[in-house]
This record gives sequence, structure tokens and C-alpha cells, in this order.
Amino acid sequence: MRLNTKKIREDFPILKKKVYGKPLVYLDNAATTQKPRQVIQAMDSYYESYNSNVHRAVHKLSQEATQAYDDAHEKVAEFINAEGIEEIVFTKNTTESINIAANSLARHLKKGDEIVLTQMEHHSNIVPWQQAAKKAGAKLRYAEINNNGELDMQQLHSIISKNTKVVAFTHVSNVLGTINQAKEIVAAAKEAGAISVLDAAQSVPHMPVNVKELGCDFMAFSGHKMLGPTGTGVLYGRKEMLEKTEPMLYGGDMISEVSFEDAKWNELPWKLEAGTPNVAGAVGLAAAVDYLQKIGMENIHGHERMLTRIALKRLQGIKDVAVYGPKDAAKRGGLVAFNLNGAHPHDVSAFLDAAGIAVRGGHHCAMPLARLLGIAGSTRASFYLYNTAEEAEKFTETLEEIAAKLKKPTPIPESRK
Repeated sequence: MRLNTKKIREDFPILKKKVYGKPLVYLDNAATTQKPRQVIQAMDSYYESYNSNVHRAVHKLSQEATQAYDDAHEKVAEFINAEGIEEIVFTKNTTESINIAANSLARHLKKGDEIVLTQMEHHSNIVPWQQAAKKAGAKLRYAEINNNGELDMQQLHSIISKNTKVVAFTHVSNVLGTINQAKEIVAAAKEAGAISVLDAAQSVPHMPVNVKELGCDFMAFSGHKMLGPTGTGVLYGRKEMLEKTEPMLYGGDMISEVSFEDAKWNELPWKLEAGTPNVAGAVGLAAAVDYLQKIGMENIHGHERMLTRIALKRLQGIKDVAVYGPKDAAKRGGLVAFNLNGAHPHDVSAFLDAAGIAVRGGHHCAMPLARLLGIAGSTRASFYLYNTAEEAEKFTETLEEIAAKLKKPTPIPESRK
């Protein structure tokens, strides 16, 4: 089903904004997405009508807030097909979610154990494991990518062994756009007796993700990348895994009983949610889930694939542009990272910004991957459900104009001749 982007865009107040007098073309969705009026209103309603702490009091406001907070967990569980709220831990973001998993799993690692990552990981799925390995004396191993920006699956299978205790990998690369074969990788980890941790920051917001089908032990994603507010994230874990997960923070609602000598932890998921939570954020995230489900994740995925196909075709036709990742839009998420020969990614981003087009320039928190590609960084355009084919074309047309201008030599002022 084709999305009615005209109708969808009416729900996003910021898309009416003009930048330097030009209509905003927002193509930085891999970093964070814009918020529909429904999400903004849901959060306003919480603050205006039932602002209160949760799980703390019997008064009416607290009951309403608690119900909304618990319902948000339930909606997220249904969204990814988890068993229930016991498997859904609310965090600040994907980074915190991965850190919780890594911090807990690190306690069970020992010298000689191995952690398998991939060469396309975001820093948030490298650094926590580096620290875990250092503490335990464990070893990091990396699954390699081929010339097309895809994982070398044969090499990946070869490095997963009886020594492998954790396999942590991204579902969709935030630089290459590559959609990894998550189900196969999880199965390989399981066969080796290893724990699988899936970074789904770039997949859950953009395509159907079913944790039961994937079979992963842990999965992390962020609310702000899926129309929800900043400061919201999710750590999914199979119930038996979360029961073994040690808290990273202590105090507040994660406690069931305290004496002067010791303490007992609350039941799941509250055991891993210390202190007063981001109730308004949870309410906003629930509203975002409602919005996405109404449109349909398969429809969103198809729409992004169409926009990516347009961008790829046009970019590959610009002589001085190098595009990273799979050339087939069906093998990638809704983003395209590229470089314009002779121009720094920040300069290209600034030129596009002057035309009202918001993109991201830099290493995208994937410095090891950038070094592997032999680049300092890249410019990234990333799409979402409210972007249009016309915007994708305007972006590539503007880039063509920038490339043409950069080819022309700068005239020497008369005063310097």
C-alpha cells in the first residue's frame, strides 16, 4: 500500500518550517525522527491532566499515571511480539539498553571467552563490549564485511565457536544501510551456546520486527528514532535472560525490600528501572507505537525502500559521488551514505542545509568502519514515513548542483591578480 504522505505530513507541525526561506526537507531520520501531533498531545495530556509518580501512591492521579506507564510497556511488547511487559525494560536510549546487557553479561565472562561483533557496529555496540572484555580478560572478534558492504557470512560462521559467549550485532547498519541476516546470526549464536544481542535502533522504527521469529536473547532500540520523544529507549530480553540480568542502577522502584544490611529486587521489568521513570516519555512512546501500527510497518518499509531506490539511482549517476553499502535498495534500510570527491562531509552537509535540506555529515559514531572504508566520514541522507519522492529527488538534484559548482575553479579577485 502506498502511503498518503500528504495526509501524514499534516500530523507533523515542524515540517511546515522554512529554513533560510526554503521548505524544510528533513533527511536526518537515522539520527532522530520528528514527532507527530498525536505524540506531542499525549505527553501534554499527561502533564496537564494526570502528572504523578508511578507505583508509589493510591491517589487517583498516581493510579492513572501508573496505568498509562504500564500500558506503554504492554504496547511495546505487542509491537515487537514479546511475551509481555516482563520482557520490556524502559531505558533512556539504545546505548543504555546495550550497556545494561553488557554490564550484566560481563560478570559471567572469563579469560579465554570471546565476544563476536561486526565491523559495521555503532560505537554503542562496540565500546560496552570492549570494556566488558577488558574486565574479564575476554577477546573481541569481528565479523568482516565484503566489498558490497554486506557481512561475509562464511567468515562470521567460522569465528563463532565453543569459546563464543556473546554475539552482538546491528540489525541494520546506520552507515551502510545493510540489513543483516539477523535470524541466521542468532541461530548460529544459539548453536554455539552464546547469548545474542541485537542492536535494532535502525530496524524497529522502519520495518516489522518479531522477536519470537528472530529468537534473540536481547534487543535494544530507541523511542526517539520511531516518532517518540528523546530520552526513551527499550531493552527487550527473554524473561529467563532478564531474570538473570543484574541491575546497573540501584534505588527507588527497583527494590522490593530493604534492611540496613541488604536489599531484595522488585519483579520484572521494574527490577531494571531504578528511580522515578520518564513517565511522559513512556506515554509519548506508546502514542508513537499507536501511530506506526495504524500505518503499518510493512507499508513504512516499502515506502522507505522506494525512496532509497530513487536516491541510489540518482546518486550513482553523479560522477564524483561514492555511495557506501549494497547497491540494491531491497538489501538496505532507508538511508544512503556517500561522499562527494574533494569535499568534506561537513561542507556537503552545509551546502545542502543552505538549500533547506537537513542531512548528517561525519563518521556517524562508527569510526572503525570509516577507517576500514578509508574515509574520514560521509554525508548521510535517511528517510522516513513522511518523506516524499519529490524530496528524494530534490535532495539528489541539489547535490548534483553542488557537485557542478565545486568542479568550477574559484575566480581570482581583481585585487589579487
